[in-house]
Amino acid sequence: MNEKGIISLSFNQDRTCFACCTETGLRIYNVEPVSPREKFDFGGVSKCEMLNRTNLFAIIAGGKYPKYSQNTVLIYDALLQKFVMEITCASNVKSVRMRRNKIIVVTMDKISVFTFPSVVKHIINLDTRPNPMGLCEITPLETSTKQIIAYPGNKIGSIHLMDVSNLEATSSSAPAILNAHQGEISCLAINPLGTLIASASSKGTLIRIWDTSHKVKVAELRRGSDTATLYCINFSPNSEFLCCSSDKGTIHIFAVIESDLNRRSSLSPFSFFSSYCQSQWALATFTVPPEVGCICTFLTLDTVADLGHYVDFAFHDSDGEVVWAALPSGYSGALVGIAVWTARGGVRSPNKAATARASVHCATLSVSYSRALPLKTEDK
Repeated sequence: MNEKGIISLSFNQDRTCFACCTETGLRIYNVEPVSPREKFDFGGVSKCEMLNRTNLFAIIAGGKYPKYSQNTVLIYDALLQKFVMEITCASNVKSVRMRRNKIIVVTMDKISVFTFPSVVKHIINLDTRPNPMGLCEITPLETSTKQIIAYPGNKIGSIHLMDVSNLEATSSSAPAILNAHQGEISCLAINPLGTLIASASSKGTLIRIWDTSHKVKVAELRRGSDTATLYCINFSPNSEFLCCSSDKGTIHIFAVIESDLNRRSSLSPFSFFSSYCQSQWALATFTVPPEVGCICTFLTLDTVADLGHYVDFAFHDSDGEVVWAALPSGYSGALVGIAVWTARGGVRSPNKAATARASVHCATLSVSYSRALPLKTEDK
């Protein structure tokens, strides 16, 4: 994600903290208030998957100076301060997903599901087409009755869905198939209850939302008309909104439930560009420096107080939904940027005192700047 040290960023399942993987190790931060939580010098770490706010997390070695093998998932216990488990694969691991009773390991062309954590037992292997980004998502909410996993299928643009809630080592189950896009799948997200999945292709112009029960498309959202690389897609906790970020330097916010909030094209839907005209456009966009990577997600907060370098943008609706983005600086290798936005109430200024405190807490990352950027909204 950043040539100056930051390899990747990821939020935990309830978005209360996030992990920063670097060339020298791993840093974990609380989101509210923004503060360092853990620091681990593991050598280069390419990916981290936290298990909610527990003491367990999984890492995959990577970067220029990996200390451990890249074909192994290492489970670390922060209370015991040691690695307590490892899963070794035949090829390099691309990503990992954890839930309280399962761990999912993704390699280039295979997804392996294991029981977890008391006994690690292999349940099933799922074949995929080449998956260099390690795309695989699972229902975020632990209390959901479904544990849906979504991953690229064997056909270009297809997505496979499988409920692994009650899957056992002796069971056999075929995945459901969504023919979602014409190009390669580049980004996936599942809403908290596992009832909706959002997908985008390598073209990056459209995000499609699917009903996981009936396997039908329920919405088509247009990020833009030019090709882009999407960094992430995320649903809000109540699934009413969706956000995405890309290499175009813009965070887009879409309404999922009240789709009338989204903008529509003024061109006739019966024109030559009918599919383009019928798309839904973002109800709001936030501009970020296009030369740096950015991930964004939603939180549910009544108030936003102590803001820090890792909290870049916040979007509020009447129920207190907030979207936060972690933004690595392309200039110093730091994570920077502070702004709070209200969709119906304008822009809130960041708390300067809180910013100063966060600067002291996170001085080791050489934070270079913070700034507020304009909120863009347009009439439908």
